[in-house]
Amino acid sequence: MSRTADRPFTVYLIAGEESGDALGSGLMEALSRRVDGEIRFLGVGGARMERLGIRSLFPMKDINHVGGTAIVANLPRILSRMRQAARAVAEADPDVLVIVDCPGFNLGVARRVRKKRPSIPIVDYVSPTVWVWRPSRAPRMSKFVDHLLAILPFEPEVHKRLKGPECSYVGHPLIEKLDRLRPAPGERPPIGSGKPNFLVLPGSRHGELKRLLDVFGETVERVVAENGPMDVQLPVVARFAEEIKARTAAWPVKPRIIEGEAEKYAAFRKGHLALAASGTVTLELALAGVPMVVAYRVDPMVKMFKYALKRINSFVLPNLITGTNDIPEFLDRETTPQRMAGALKPLLSDTPERERQLQSFARLDSLMALDHGTPSGLAADIVLATAARKGQVPPVG
Repeated sequence: MSRTADRPFTVYLIAGEESGDALGSGLMEALSRRVDGEIRFLGVGGARMERLGIRSLFPMKDINHVGGTAIVANLPRILSRMRQAARAVAEADPDVLVIVDCPGFNLGVARRVRKKRPSIPIVDYVSPTVWVWRPSRAPRMSKFVDHLLAILPFEPEVHKRLKGPECSYVGHPLIEKLDRLRPAPGERPPIGSGKPNFLVLPGSRHGELKRLLDVFGETVERVVAENGPMDVQLPVVARFAEEIKARTAAWPVKPRIIEGEAEKYAAFRKGHLALAASGTVTLELALAGVPMVVAYRVDPMVKMFKYALKRINSFVLPNLITGTNDIPEFLDRETTPQRMAGALKPLLSDTPERERQLQSFARLDSLMALDHGTPSGLAADIVLATAARKGQVPPVG
C-alpha cells in the first residue's frame, strides 16, 4: 500500500541490540524533522525507540544473541521471532522497512519480506562485516536490500568490489559525540604526573565477558605489580553490573566499577591507557585519545571460521580505518596476561609506542569526516529517497 491522504507515512524499523536502538532512535528523530505531516513508526526496538513512539513487537532481547553458542542455544525462538517479524512487516505494508544492524536476524527478515511484499523498499542501516566474515553475503544482499547505510568509511568500496547493494557512507554515530569523548583542557592529567587512569573494558556481551573477564583481571594484577599503583576503572553495561561486581570482588587489584554512559565517557576523558575487547569501544577510546591494547577470544562454535581474519590486516576498528597495526592486538591463545601486560607497559610513559598510537588517532577525524550533515540526517535523507524511488513518497518539509 502506497501512502494515501488518510494514512501517515509509515516506517517499520527493526533493531536487535543497544547500539541499534541508539541508531534507530536517531534516525526516527531525523525522519520526523524531515517529513511534513504525520509519520508513524512501527517495529522492534529498545527503550530509546519506544520513547519515540514504537510499541515493540516483542522484546529486543529475544533476538540479541551474538556468537555461535548463544545462537544455537536460542535458535528455535530466534527463527520464530524472524517469521513473526516478517509477517508483521508484510501485514503493515509500510512505506519503507529499515533493518538496523543485527544481520543474522535482520537479513533473514528482509529476505522473507522481499518474497512476501516485493514492493516494500528495504534499507539496511549498518553493513555486516563482509570484509571479514562471509563475503558471499554481499551479492546475496543485493537481491533484497535496496540501499545499505555504512558507518565505516571503507565499506562502500568493499560492497562495490563484492557486488553488494548500493552503499553509502553516512558517518559513524560517534562523530556526533566528540565533545563528550574528548577531554577539556586540563581534564586529563599528563601521563606520569600521578597514578595512571587504567581503563579495563572486557566487553558488553555475555559471551565476551565469559571469555575475557578473568584473563583481564590477571593482566591487571600483573601490570600493577610490575609498574606500581593505578586507578583501575571498569565501565559496565547495566544488565551485567551485578555479575561483574561479583566476579571482580576477588581480584587482587579491585577495579572501580563505572555505570552509565555519562560516567563512562568522563572516565575516557581522564584515561591514560586501556585494555579492551575488540568492538566499537576501541573506536570510542581512539577518538577519546586513549592508547590501548585489544584482545579477542573467538566463540568456540565459530572457531572454524577464524581463517577469515586472514583477509584483513587487523580486527581492531581504528587500525582498519587508518590502515595500520599501531594498536597491539591479541587473539585467542595470544591473550595471555604476560603478553598483554608486556604490550601495556610502553603505554605508561612517553614512548614511541604511545606516540605512534596518538598520531594514528589524530588521523581519524579526516578519515571519518562527512562533507556535510550528520550521520542521522544523511541516513534519513537516503531512507526517504529510497522510499521515493519505489513510489512511496512522503511529504517532505
